[in-house]
This record gives sequence, structure tokens and C-alpha cells, in this order.
Amino acid sequence: MKNPFTPVRASLADLAGRDYAEAVCAARAALSEAQDRRASCSTCESRRELLAEAKRRVDFFPRALHEQLVALIPRIGTRCTRGLHASASGATSAAFAANAHREQAPLSGRGYYRVGENGRLFFTAKSEHYHVSLGHGFPGYALIECARNLGIPNATHNNTRGHLTRLLEEQLVRAAALPRVLDRVLNLETGSLAAETVFKMMLARFEAPQADSPKPVHADRIPVFGVIGDDNGGATANYHGTTIATQLLRGMWPGLRERFERHDVLLVRAVAPNDMKGLDALFARYDCGRYKLAGFFHELVLMNYGGVALSERFARRLYRLCRAHDVPVAVDEIQTGAWSPLYFLYREYKLRPDFAVIGKGFPGGEYAASRVLFSAAYDSLPQFGALVTNGQEELASLAYLVTMRWIEANADVIRSVGDYYRERLDELAVKHADRIASIDGRRHMAGIRFHDIEVARRFATQLNAMGVDIGVQSYKTGGPPSALTKLPLIAGHEIIDWLIDRMNSVL
Repeated sequence: MKNPFTPVRASLADLAGRDYAEAVCAARAALSEAQDRRASCSTCESRRELLAEAKRRVDFFPRALHEQLVALIPRIGTRCTRGLHASASGATSAAFAANAHREQAPLSGRGYYRVGENGRLFFTAKSEHYHVSLGHGFPGYALIECARNLGIPNATHNNTRGHLTRLLEEQLVRAAALPRVLDRVLNLETGSLAAETVFKMMLARFEAPQADSPKPVHADRIPVFGVIGDDNGGATANYHGTTIATQLLRGMWPGLRERFERHDVLLVRAVAPNDMKGLDALFARYDCGRYKLAGFFHELVLMNYGGVALSERFARRLYRLCRAHDVPVAVDEIQTGAWSPLYFLYREYKLRPDFAVIGKGFPGGEYAASRVLFSAAYDSLPQFGALVTNGQEELASLAYLVTMRWIEANADVIRSVGDYYRERLDELAVKHADRIASIDGRRHMAGIRFHDIEVARRFATQLNAMGVDIGVQSYKTGGPPSALTKLPLIAGHEIIDWLIDRMNSVL
């Protein structure tokens, strides 16, 4: 049983710096002393104990854990506990209730497993909802509990951003690694808020955010937002969040969008994935006269549209056009961020975005925590333009730092294992070409596209019955008939071989 992953051992002091650790321990000791007026030597002892905790190294992904996860593979799909029979009914909306799968709701999770309320063991082949990058209970996140024990508060605010959050900002800017530097970071809570913030920064070149703002450079023109659309010319393929503005980008609220267009407020125009002619036509039609392209939003792997990936040729053409026309371009890496061995997939494409939106995988499911990396040239919003109460959480920033440390050490393994998964899927597609049309996506993020949506549904249903958490986007009219997976980064060759074997047996 080979463990391909590089061991990582680190303490809070290693990640955050010795000076910070000593300052935290001194502050905690002072607070303890205020409650307990014992002899001064007791306080000194307490400070020493606290500093020992801050310097205690944690094994991020122990070999024994990897071996235990592999040993459980034969039990996937079986009942490993009696489950929960007296389960709460809840009080959610009708739409949420209609799509609930209470039997899969978690009783416990470890690594790439979840035990559902029905007592069965599930393999989380989608990393839950695409965000548990390092699995459940990743041991490296024990440093979050260490920080809590040392009294580091999670709650802070924009004006009192803590050391961990500011340290993370610096590390993200370094990780961006571009000649055209993304040198600013805004900390928000959800990916929706992050994408909305980018929308506002783009819009600020056309509309003043508040009464005392300078006159926008394009105040006399109509803003047009470009997005990646579906194959039929609609805008439903992209997903940049659940705020009104970002839902407009994916074709929702059609009546409102039509009124915006009729009154020259703003337009949204979509280009089909990898449609070079459509891309050229967009710039020719909407970056002249009274229209001005306000910005272009794109993902590199459209997990909301069958896992379709943009080709490098198309992406580079898009960026050349944006540069030539002074159009800011935003890469939405909520899905792909942390799943690349370079942290950001745009680096593998050798792109130079003006904005990068990240979240999901970086805090590893521990917190809702998104970030916007952007160029200083677009730093135009007033503080209230992107202010959220919980965006600066210190422990959420620590979760990012832990994730990034492990990815950095295991970059080669992530690439190798992801490539192996894609190779096995490609072999499967050749063997079952009568059912599988193509394999989309990139490495761990894969869309298995079928010729027929009913076959895709049956494929996912039978795998679910075997304990594989896999889904089909059958709720989207006109979407690709694809089954989607997004394997956790701690998945190794053994679980991939098991998964491919199950897929093959179903097919």
C-alpha cells in the first residue's frame, strides 16, 4: 500500500511566525493572570505551556490515516452503523425539501468518507459540494483548534484585520505569480459576494458607487458584461454566485434583465464555450459606439455545465482581446482554486487576469471564506462597497494557510494523481464509447458526458446505490448529460482504481 503524499509537519508558529506566536501566548497569559492572581511564577509557567502548544507540530496527513482510508474501501456502500431513525424533519423551503436526500446527510465524516443517516459508508466523489478539498477531519486543521486554545479570536472586522488574515493576503499575492501583478486582496465570506464585488468594481467605471465618488471614466456609455454561455447561445452555463447581479450573468431574472437592456442600464452577452467566432463577434459588436464591454467573467472548468473546460487557445484569445480593448477580465476560480498544483488554474493556462475570485477549496469546508485578488488599477470602491462583517475571520485565514502549505508540498503528487484519474477515465470512455460521448474537465474535476441523459441518470443512480456520491445536472434544461466528480486531493491511486472498477461494472 503505497502512500504517494509528501509528509507535512508544521506548528502554528511555523505558519504564522515565532514573533506572532510569542505575542499571542503573552497576551493569553496576561488575560489568564487577570483572572487568577497567583504567584508570578505560575504565570511564567502558563506562558511556557502556551508557547509549547504554539510550537507543537502537527502531522497534516499521517501515513496511518491514509492506510486506514484505503482499508475501508471494500466497505463503501455497506451499512457500517445502524444510522439515525428519529431524524429531524426541518423547516426549509419547498424547493430545498423536494431535493433533499436525508439518507445521505452526515452522521460523521473522515477523509474522503461520509457516514449517512442511513448508516451507510459513502465515498465523497464530489468532495461534498465541490469544496472539501482535503476531506473531512483533515488533521492539519488541528492547528485551528490550537489557535482557539491560545485564545486567538475568529471574529474581527475590516478595520481590525488580524495578523493571520494580513499574512494570508501577502501569501496569496505571492502565489498569484504574474508579471502583471494581482497586488490587492479583499476578504469576503462567500464566493457569491466575491464575484459580486468584482461586478461592482467593473461597474464603477460606468456608475459612481456613491455621491462623492469621482466621475466614472465611461459614464456616457452602456456597460456590457461578457460571460461564458451554453452551446445554444444562452447564458445558463456559467455560475458566478447567487446575488442578483451574478444571477443576471447566468440568465436568471429574464424580465428584469430585459428592462435593464430596454432602458440602457446594462447588458449581458454570452459566448459559447470555445467559440472563437462568437468571441470575436462580441468584441466587434459591443465594444464600440455607445456600448462598452465592462468586463468579462469566466470559469476555466464549468462545473455547473457538465465540467466543460475552456481550451487554452480560446482562453488566450479572450485575454488578448480584453487587453487590446481595455476590458477587465475576471477568472472565477471558486471551483478550480486549490485543485491546481499551482493553487490557481489560470497559472497553468499562463493567463494574466485583472481579477481572480477564490474560495471553496482553500478553507477546505471549515469556513465560508472567499477572496478577490485584483490589480491596483481597479481599486476604486469605497470601504462600504465591499464591506462584510465576517469576511476577515482569523481562523478562516488559518485554514487557507494550512491548505496552501499542504498543496505546496504535494504539488507534484496532485498533478500525478489527477492525471492518472483522467487517464483511467479516458480508457473507460474508449471501452464504452457507445454510452460515453466524452470526458470533460481537468484532473480531479471530471465530467463524464453521455450520449443520453437517461443513461447518465441511471449511471449515477446505480453508483449512488454502491455508495458513490456522484451527481447528474439533470435539472438544467439543455445542459450536457454529464455525471460529475471532483475527487478530494487526498484521494490516491487505490480509491481511483476502485471507483473506475465500479463505473465499469455499472456501464
